[in-house]
Amino acid sequence: MLFNSLEYIAFLLVVFALYWGAVRYARLALGVLLAASLIFYASWSPYYLLLIIASSLVDFSMGAGIARAKSAGRRKALLLTSVVYNLGVLAAFKYANFVLEAVGDMVALVDARLAEPVLRAALTVDGGFLGDARLDFLLPVGISFFTFQSMSYTIDIYRRQLEPIRDYPRYLLYVSFFPQLVAGPIVRARDLLPQLKSRPPVTEAMGGRGLFLIGLGLAKKVIVADYLALNIVDRVFAQPELYSALEILVGVYGYAVQIYCDFSGYSDIAIGSALLLGFTFPDNFDAPYRAENLQAFWRRWHISLSTWLRDYLYISLGGSRSGAWKTYRNLMLTMVLGGLWHGAGWNFLIWGLLHGGALAVQRAWQRRREAAGRRPLLRGPAGRAVAVVLTFHYVCFAWIFFRATTFDGALAMLEGLAVGSTGAANLSGPLLLTLLAGLGTHAVPRRVYDRVVQSFATLPSLAQALAVVAVGLALREMASVDVVPFIYFQF
Repeated sequence: MLFNSLEYIAFLLVVFALYWGAVRYARLALGVLLAASLIFYASWSPYYLLLIIASSLVDFSMGAGIARAKSAGRRKALLLTSVVYNLGVLAAFKYANFVLEAVGDMVALVDARLAEPVLRAALTVDGGFLGDARLDFLLPVGISFFTFQSMSYTIDIYRRQLEPIRDYPRYLLYVSFFPQLVAGPIVRARDLLPQLKSRPPVTEAMGGRGLFLIGLGLAKKVIVADYLALNIVDRVFAQPELYSALEILVGVYGYAVQIYCDFSGYSDIAIGSALLLGFTFPDNFDAPYRAENLQAFWRRWHISLSTWLRDYLYISLGGSRSGAWKTYRNLMLTMVLGGLWHGAGWNFLIWGLLHGGALAVQRAWQRRREAAGRRPLLRGPAGRAVAVVLTFHYVCFAWIFFRATTFDGALAMLEGLAVGSTGAANLSGPLLLTLLAGLGTHAVPRRVYDRVVQSFATLPSLAQALAVVAVGLALREMASVDVVPFIYFQF
């Protein structure tokens, strides 16, 4: 049930009516949300509902056990059970085939005289070579998101930052709440559970902001992301040899804008949907291509994931507390694992390495200049503009490996760029305007954006409804024939 489909709009309207009709009866209202969330996920695959229920049962039980445990050893054992279970499920569904493929590649790199009699024989099971095996199942949609979300609950209890909840249906709703179930934001238990337990007061401004965000998210997705994907990005990445260097460069820029508008658009719809039901999610994007360095980029991009990785992985590894070299190691490990979180493939590993390596270099550079008492190299408006441009282009360079389906495909893109040809037969005026519009959203000051949202939220309900209908009709005319799934559904 895609957010950019009429089915979802109808679903949301029904849930909205049923929930607010039952809101005086707390248990009934939460039951409506829980049933709606399970139906939402079951519309993709009812069988994989068992995964969500199992994960929630394990972490609900482990959280209660950790809170009751008297000894440090038992608390750690219960936490380890939760972490191993969650990561084991994630690994089984997401990384099993990648590991099997890696085994085959490893054997292929070894000299044939050794591989045939020794390695291949050792890795042959029931007459079949392990490296050729494949597990045939669908990747459960949203598994990376709800696994991380559920796992953070037990970790926070272990760290004594959260008290366990004793109401399992309410906890299951936290894990499966439909606005953020499939592609985030990754909402922490300490942020959402209190709202489910004692819902904060709801204002008309929340509803107006929710409608605005839903309309904005759909516009980002349909007008910008889908248009760029269909008219330049997908074509260039599929066959870069058919395009000039200039067209490939525009394709890379196009993907940078596409993935931002696609994912931030999804986050806007998720946050807006939750607001219509009276719940507040944290922001997930903050003009990331306006960042002056990679540290700032990761404070602005997919904020719920970057802060999750910082709080639960980077800090757990030691953070920056154990000297310079361990800090660089921790940065590298965090970003490599963050890359593999996105998918099981060498391209994601390389993308993580590129970001982890650059963050480590940046940290070393900053420490050296601070130790020498030197001021930042790029200062003033002009220097900051140069820093933004350099950061954006490095991020775009890394996006090539993220988007390419194979390493060879990424190399083909880089080879095409190196040619330096300037043909522009595939670059139309509407395409370039759409690209500039997507990048132009970053130039809107935050105060201006907040003022626009506030102005919309204070309009009379009828005016808001008419505006939403007008946007919906316009989007229907501009949308592609086929509904294009959100990029982060695959993760």
